[in-house]
Amino acid sequence: MNQIGGQPHGDALGGRSTVRRRLAGGEAAPVWAALAITFVVVGSVAVTAWLTVRGHAKAMREARAAQVENACQFVAEAASPLLAAGDLTAVRRIVIDTARANALDELRIVLGDGGVLAAADPAAISSHQLPPQLPEISLASTVTSDARTVASARAVEIPGRGRARLEASGPATMPTGAMRDAQAAAGIVGAVGLVALMLVSRVLRRRLGGMAAIRASLLAFERGERSPETLTVDESLGAEARAWNELLAGRDAERRRQRAEHAAEALGAQRAPRTELDDACDALWQGLILIDERLHTKYANGAAAVFLRAKRDEVVGAEITRFVSDERLVNAIKGVASGAIRNRLTVEVERTGDNGSGVLRFSVRPVRRDDSAAAMILIEDVTQQRVADAARNAFVAQASHELRTPLTNIRLYVEQLLDGEPTPADRAQAINVISQESRRLERIVSDMLSVAEIEAGQLRIVQDDVRLDALFADLEADYRAQAEDKNLDLRFDLPPKLPVIQGDRDKIALALHNLIGNALKYTPAGGTVRVIVADDEQNFTVDVVDTGIGISPEDAERVFDKFYRAKDRRVAELTGTGLGLALAREVIRLHGGEVTVQSELDKGSTFTLSIPIHARAA
Repeated sequence: MNQIGGQPHGDALGGRSTVRRRLAGGEAAPVWAALAITFVVVGSVAVTAWLTVRGHAKAMREARAAQVENACQFVAEAASPLLAAGDLTAVRRIVIDTARANALDELRIVLGDGGVLAAADPAAISSHQLPPQLPEISLASTVTSDARTVASARAVEIPGRGRARLEASGPATMPTGAMRDAQAAAGIVGAVGLVALMLVSRVLRRRLGGMAAIRASLLAFERGERSPETLTVDESLGAEARAWNELLAGRDAERRRQRAEHAAEALGAQRAPRTELDDACDALWQGLILIDERLHTKYANGAAAVFLRAKRDEVVGAEITRFVSDERLVNAIKGVASGAIRNRLTVEVERTGDNGSGVLRFSVRPVRRDDSAAAMILIEDVTQQRVADAARNAFVAQASHELRTPLTNIRLYVEQLLDGEPTPADRAQAINVISQESRRLERIVSDMLSVAEIEAGQLRIVQDDVRLDALFADLEADYRAQAEDKNLDLRFDLPPKLPVIQGDRDKIALALHNLIGNALKYTPAGGTVRVIVADDEQNFTVDVVDTGIGISPEDAERVFDKFYRAKDRRVAELTGTGLGLALAREVIRLHGGEVTVQSELDKGSTFTLSIPIHARAA
C-alpha cells in the first residue's frame, strides 16, 4: 500500500468521504497553503539552477584567463635564451605548438618596429632575421578578458639585444552546454509547476480527494521527509495526483542533475591551473595522461584532449579505450597499467579523418605503485618529423643520382683524354664538358651546403660589388651548350647597360642558375627560354619565361617548399633534388627581394626575381 508521510495511505486520507467533509467544513486554507508551497519549491529550484550555472561560467572564464597568461609566461621564458642564441626556428616551433596546445587564435612575438618575428600563423611572419639591436619597446604584463575573448601581452627579454613584445589572444571558453541544459531544466520545472497549478485549480471545483493527499504529502515534506517513494500519492485520486507525482519526479531529476553538475564542477576545480605544476602541464605541447589500473583516466592536460579529439571533461574519468582503438596501443596500455609490463613502450599510430591526418607517438610507462595512477601516457605529434624523414630520404636518393651524373661524365672524358692521342677538337670538347660538369657538380654541392645553413639558421649574405654584365655573360656561357644540345632557343634580353649593385654575387648567381636551369630542364625540345632583365631606380628584375610543361595551381603553391617536387608524371621522369626553387627564394629574400611564379599547365611558366637596389656601387 502507498505510504504518505510515513503512514498508510488510507490512514493519511482518512477515507475519501472524510476528506470531503473536512474541506466542506472550511478546510480550504490548507489547500491554498499547499499551492503556495508548490510555487515556492518550483521557484527555488529554478533560481538555484540559474545561480549555479552563472557561478560555473565565471569560474571557467577565470581559469581560461589564467591558462592564457601562463602560456604567455612559458613562451617568454623559453624564447628568451633561444632568441639570444639566434635560433629562430626553435622559437617559431615553440610559438606554433603552444598556440595549438592552448587553443589560441593568435600568439606572436612582435618587434618594436612592428615586424612579426614568430607567429602561430607562419604567413604572418614579416621579419625573417633578428636585428643585432632591437628597437626600444616598453610594455608591462597585461591580461584582459570578456565574455568571448581573453588576451594577454608581456615583454620578452633578449639578453644583449633588447626586448620584444609577446601577444596572445583566444576564446574565453564558456560552458554553454551546461548553461543551456540548466536553463532548459529550469524551464521544464517551471512548466511542470504551471501545469500542476492549472490542473489543481480546475479540479478543486469537482473533487478534493487528490488535494487532501497532496496536502498530507506536503505536511510530510515539512516534517523532513524527502524520499520520493514516500511523498508520491495514489494516482487513482485523479489528474491532480498524477501532476503532483510528475512534479516530484521532475524535482528528483533536477536534484540528480545538480549533484552531477556540482561533482563535475568540483572535478574541474581540482583540474584548474591553480598550481605551478598544473600550469606547466597545461603549457606542454605534448599530451599527458594518467590512468589507474582499471584504465580510467585520472588526469589529462589540454594537449592530450586535443590529440584525442575530445573535450577534457569527457576524457577525465572515462576509460581510455573510448578514445584509442589501435590494438597495439590498447595492449600496451593494459599491460603497463596492470603491472605485467614494467618498461616503457612506444607505439606510433597513424590517424585519419575529417579533422586531418598525421602520426601520433604514444609513450606508455609505468608509475610507482604508491602514486594515484598506474600508468602515464605521453602523446607527441611526429607528423612533421615523419614527413621530414621521408623528404630527407628522397633527397639523399636524388642527390646521389645528381652527383653520379656529372662525376660519370667527367670520368668518361678524362679517360678519353688519357687513351690515345685525341685531336685538338676532341680535346677542346672534352675540356669543355669537364668544365661544365665540374661547375654543375659545384652547384649541387653548394645547394646541399646552403640547405644545411638554412636548417641551422646560419645562411648569410656577403655584401660586395656585383657586376651584372659579367654575371649574365657567365650564365649565358654556362647554359648555351645545354640549350643547343636540347634544341632550345635560349635568349638573353638585356638592357644596353647593366649597373654594378651591392649584394652577394655567389648567392644571386645561385638563384639565377636554379631558375634558368629549371626552365631548360622542363621545356621540351624546340621550345623557347627567355631571360628578360629590367633595371630602374628602385628594383633590379629578372623574368625567366619558358614554353615548358607548366605548373598546376595546386603545385604552384608548394614549388618553393624544400624537397617538394610536382606531382606531374613528366616531372617524375626528370632528376632533381627539389631544392633549387626553395634556395632561390631564400637567398633573394635575404637581399630583401622576392621570387614569384605565374604558370599555366602545358603552356609555360614565368618566374620573376626582384631585388630592391638599396645602393649602387660607385
